[in-house]
Amino acid sequence: MPQLTGLGHVGIYTDDLMKQRDFYTRVIGLTVADEDLEGRGMCFMSADPVAEHHEFVLMKGRVTSEDTNLIQQISFKVPTIQDLRDYRQRLLAENVKIERIVSHGNAFGMYFFDPEGNRVELYYKTGYPVPQPHGEPIDLSRTDEELLGDARELLLAKTSAK
Repeated sequence: MPQLTGLGHVGIYTDDLMKQRDFYTRVIGLTVADEDLEGRGMCFMSADPVAEHHEFVLMKGRVTSEDTNLIQQISFKVPTIQDLRDYRQRLLAENVKIERIVSHGNAFGMYFFDPEGNRVELYYKTGYPVPQPHGEPIDLSRTDEELLGDARELLLAKTSAK
């Protein structure tokens, strides 16, 4: 059977391309790899354009009613727990309401909405393969060691309960 190596990129339609471009570059920190704003209305973005030309694409032309759910969530990985803390401060400074910050055991996730109401998650992988679904609120003011210790204990509890 053929095999996939991973997800290459995700593209979403947007009502306001420039507003979304500003949010994902200035607030989230993605880099514009290429764009055609006047012609096709596309913006290609990447966390590391040298390693991966684009991971995220914005394209003008969203056509939906206000009560239509199109995207369950868009998730971006961060390399450290401190990055989650720093993003929390950045989002709050931009008046972005954070929906929740939780431990999934296998990851710590922070959820919020972009300017067009798409749910976004920033997450740190803990390295503990905790069965899903799981999500309990966490306090990022706790130390990395405390948060990771809780994730490790959760894994032990879930695996011993089987």
